[in-house]
Amino acid sequence: MRSRSIVVSVGLGAAVALSAPAQAAPTAADAGFVEIHRAVPDALVDLRYAGANNFTGRQLYPTGARCLVHQSLAPGLATAAATLRAAGARLVFWDCYRPHSVQVTMFEVVSNPNWVARPGSTARSHTAGRSVDVTLADAAGRLVDMGTDFDSFTPPALAYATDGVTAAQRANRALLREAMAAGGLTVYSGEWWHFDGPGAAVDRPIIEVPLT
Repeated sequence: MRSRSIVVSVGLGAAVALSAPAQAAPTAADAGFVEIHRAVPDALVDLRYAGANNFTGRQLYPTGARCLVHQSLAPGLATAAATLRAAGARLVFWDCYRPHSVQVTMFEVVSNPNWVARPGSTARSHTAGRSVDVTLADAAGRLVDMGTDFDSFTPPALAYATDGVTAAQRANRALLREAMAAGGLTVYSGEWWHFDGPGAAVDRPIIEVPLT
């Protein structure tokens, strides 16, 4: 892939039907999950739901929460990170595995399935550990300008938005998309930061894996 320049922004960070009881998973390993640094040693982790800087305005994950992904994503994320390293960029993880109970809370706050997935009777995407929310930083760890903050819920947050998104910001998003695609992950068109790994859309039993 051709290298692209990246633009740094010092201004950016940015009634539910309950399902059947979850099947307990005593440990992350039992669920086939790995901590992100096992796949991407230089990953920057800023779990936004582990603090109040998110669309709910409250802390949803425990302090010290880990960024967990299903082991099937690990090789692809390693490939994406290596591709970005060659372009002078690093992956920043805003969200990884998300417990079903947290998804329920999120949908109670924003009950719009265009922005927040409606909780169901199965686990998919984040609640199965098979999707990630990511952005870019430069080699020094400074966030790259992608045009919007995380969970902005605005038209410019669409993955391929042009209105309200500069050419440089679109190029930065394209750099992220192409790197993730090299690892077999696909962007969700409604959010430039959300990427699905293999099997993200498959319905699986609900599990509640501890994040700490």
